[in-house]
Amino acid sequence: MAIENLHTLPDAEAGQASCRHLRSKGMFITGCANPAVEDGQVGDGHCWCNLTQHVLGPDDDFVERRICTSGRSCFVATI
Repeated sequence: MAIENLHTLPDAEAGQASCRHLRSKGMFITGCANPAVEDGQVGDGHCWCNLTQHVLGPDDDFVERRICTSGRSCFVATI
């Protein structure tokens, strides 16, 4: 597992879909179940994978809104 500073990673391109298994506290407060929608005003921005229930995804890499995109082996697109 590569350890990277997530704050130095470039933002995902606008409109790039997030994985359907991405979860955040804000999703449960706002009721918006779309992981691609940024809920930055609610919660602390902390995300986890719904499959692993952890901050590490099935590919043993960190879960984060900007990096849980189509480039990962465990990515599942939202419908």
